[in-house]
Parts: sequence; C-alpha cells; structure tokens
Amino acid sequence: MVRLFVFLAAVQLVLLVLGLISCLAADRVRNLPRALWVLILLLVPLLGPLAYFAWGRPAAAQGGGPRRPAPPSSPDDDPDFLRSMDSEQARRDRELLAQWEQELRDREREQRDSDREQRDREPEEHRNGEEQGPKA
Repeated sequence: MVRLFVFLAAVQLVLLVLGLISCLAADRVRNLPRALWVLILLLVPLLGPLAYFAWGRPAAAQGGGPRRPAPPSSPDDDPDFLRSMDSEQARRDRELLAQWEQELRDREREQRDSDREQRDREPEEHRNGEEQGPKA
C-alpha cells in the first residue's frame, strides 16, 4: 500500500511540473486565464493537472498548413550568420596571406641585394690582396 502512495505521489509531482511548464510556456491557454490555470494546478492535486491537460492546454494546430520555422535560438544556429562569418573570416585570411606573401617577397629581395653586395665586395678584397703581393 505504501508503494502505491509513493507511486501516486510521484505521478502527481510529475503531472504538476509538466502542467506548470506547459501552462507557463504556452502562447495561449484555453477556457480560463493563465493565472487561474496556474492556481488550479497548484491548489487541486492530481485533478488540476489532469483538468489542464484536458481543457486548458492549447489545441494542436489543425489543417497541417505550412508551419514557419522557428527563428534561430543562437547565432551558430543561423545559416546567414554562419555564412557571413565564413566570408568575413575568409576575407581576413586572404588579407593575412597576402601580407605574409609580401613580407616574404621583401625578405627575398633584401637577401638577394645583400648577396649581390657581398659578391661585388669579394673581388675588390682579392684585388687589394694581390696588389700588395706576397710578403717575403
């Protein structure tokens, strides 16, 4: 018998919580104002939630017409936002790549100039050393 009472108490609690969530989350409720349904749910155990589900809960949409999709709940659910992020990120990546390529070209140019100057100086050093001749 105790198990039955525990089971019914659990069912009553589950129905109460589901009824409150449904009542407070619904756009509209039927037959009574929302505040009155909440009071019935809270003050009439077991029968309150059952009455709400039978007479107060909004009817399901009839007709099967086209339903408009729910708006995205966060930015990463919005395809337009993701597309804009992707194009913005791609643009920044292209700019960064172009900057790195330019820096690399500048470094290569500096290295070539430095190597050219060093080659131009080497013959002068050899010529200067030959003019003095071997030391005897």
